[in-house]
Amino acid sequence: MKDEESGNRLGSYLRARRELVSPAQAGLPPGGNRRVPGLRREEVALLAGISPDYYLRLERGRDRNPSPQVLESLARVLRLDAVERTCLLGLATARPRAPRRRRPEHVPARVHELLAHLQVPAFVEGRAFDVLASNAMAIALSPRLRPGENRLRSLLLDPEERAFQQDWTRATADAVAALRVTVGDDTDNPRFVELVGELALSSQRFRVLWARHDVRALDGGTATVHHPVVGELRLHRDKFPVDDVILVVYYPDKGGESDERLRLLAALSPADPARTAHGGPADGRHPGTP
Repeated sequence: MKDEESGNRLGSYLRARRELVSPAQAGLPPGGNRRVPGLRREEVALLAGISPDYYLRLERGRDRNPSPQVLESLARVLRLDAVERTCLLGLATARPRAPRRRRPEHVPARVHELLAHLQVPAFVEGRAFDVLASNAMAIALSPRLRPGENRLRSLLLDPEERAFQQDWTRATADAVAALRVTVGDDTDNPRFVELVGELALSSQRFRVLWARHDVRALDGGTATVHHPVVGELRLHRDKFPVDDVILVVYYPDKGGESDERLRLLAALSPADPARTAHGGPADGRHPGTP
């Protein structure tokens, strides 16, 4: 993380990505005495059609204005997908910006009302995956979806969450890559600094994933979880931006086995009006927000 802290985010990203590309993937012979994972700097330069010295300057932050043609060549050599390519282009074009006035993340009153009426698990999360509000079904699905919890912290540090996720390895990789996208160039945001620092100290899994610099949009999808009472649930996940926060809704295929089990969970967990759609402090802030 040293390059990131010093502001050389482009160099840090290039180095992390080249270490993930094998010589075989790049069409090169493996060689017998490779001391670095992935590709060497000179190999990236050769395949991208640039000089080794110029590539070295890019990685070390001595040249931060590569042309779009150079970036496209590097994206090809590093086998970047569309999201990763966009990230690379953004890092190269980032410019110093004036400090932004940070507004507390606030859950609109209409969203609290919507949560109370939804019959499936639903909650509101902030940019750093803090749970800001949730309905009774979300809490019945997982107590880690209570307001005040952080989904990424729970996923990486809570043993119950590891048992809850059918594919914990993939879930953690997706979540950390999504955090990379969320952070973007807002690296001095105190909440992000606090969360990344905490997880870097507490989770080896997070340190490994954060060092990869994976970026991934996590807008929706399907997750399979193991509920301790009703068993396996296969749920679709959709995310809806509302002002500065995100409404997340989990729902099963109608009439399927997971639908029946979710109905059973609802029957076993009657709604508590005092906590349904209940958020955090009255000003809508979550712990760690300045």
